[in-house]
Amino acid sequence: MAEQVLAAVRTAPGTTELREFPMPDIPDDGALLKVEVAGICGTDVKMYAKPPFGDPVIMGHENVGVIAAAGRTFTARRGLAEGDRVFVEHYVGCFRCEWCHQGEYRHCEATDWRTNPDARRYGYTSASNPYHLWGGFSQYLYLPWNAVIHRVPDGVSAELAGLVTPLSNGIEWALVTAGVGYASTVLIQGPGQQGLSQVVACKQAGASLVIVTGTTQDTARLDLAGELGADHVIDVRKEDALARVLEITGGRGVDVVLDCTAGAGTAPVLLGVDALKRREGTMVVQGELAAFPDFPLKKITEKSISVRSARGHSYRSCELALEQLASGRFPLERLSTHSFGLADTDRAIRTVGGEYGEGVVHVSLLPWAEATA
Repeated sequence: MAEQVLAAVRTAPGTTELREFPMPDIPDDGALLKVEVAGICGTDVKMYAKPPFGDPVIMGHENVGVIAAAGRTFTARRGLAEGDRVFVEHYVGCFRCEWCHQGEYRHCEATDWRTNPDARRYGYTSASNPYHLWGGFSQYLYLPWNAVIHRVPDGVSAELAGLVTPLSNGIEWALVTAGVGYASTVLIQGPGQQGLSQVVACKQAGASLVIVTGTTQDTARLDLAGELGADHVIDVRKEDALARVLEITGGRGVDVVLDCTAGAGTAPVLLGVDALKRREGTMVVQGELAAFPDFPLKKITEKSISVRSARGHSYRSCELALEQLASGRFPLERLSTHSFGLADTDRAIRTVGGEYGEGVVHVSLLPWAEATA
């Protein structure tokens, strides 16, 4: 094994440079992952342009690879061996607090970078911390005893497994947070990787009607939504989205609205409120709006709408995502549209942000692409 590890490091807002780090000594209860794929999502775009904390940071929180080295205690506890392919969640909880004991480590203070300056979370933690390798935009990733790891089923490639994070988010937000199930009617706003993953989750759960909205710029994604099982797609720039939803539903509206338009302003939320059925609908939103003037609380209470927040995924949702990928029921490989090597990390992030390329859904960074080309 090499003595140095090559990584793409964010050194300032919108700036990446390749750096080498010493190969860390692995403790008996730790391991080292040889990163095969690190997925890139919209959160990376925001964190790259406006980092909420100091650099240097090795980004990359959607990580898949093989166990390259592992301590004896690590392998005994995890039932994993060198050479096993795994998916690594980005949360690194304490596993002592109440949240961790409930299996909700995503809420653990030890992994919440917003409130804890010493938090550990892949793709967010400073490379100045011990072991350095806290992000997937690197040839190797450090796995401490409290890393959350899932074995990738046989037959699921590394690049396909790179879709676990958006797919598990889709499962968590649609099935768990919103309660989508048999005969549910659903409006999904935004056909990005999260929205498309929710199409799959809703159809798998037995939803009787799935409607997806997007813009003219999303034409290819809307077409893909249809291939993944959406019953109707709506271009909000060409049609009156609310009128169309009511027409499709015979004036009843939908049971659930899943807003995946993060950063698109208040219009999708207002549309969601109107598109929900008269009583007891559910809307799941992402917390991207810093303020919401004239929030329609009166209408929400009159219609008894439950507004719930979308945040991360659970262990079970990741396991279900891996099962979904292994089943081959949906053409999920279509979500993986672009891949880049470490030297092109800046371009990869900007591609997700819409600065380059067309038809972008999910982008994969392949740390060893250049070494094996």
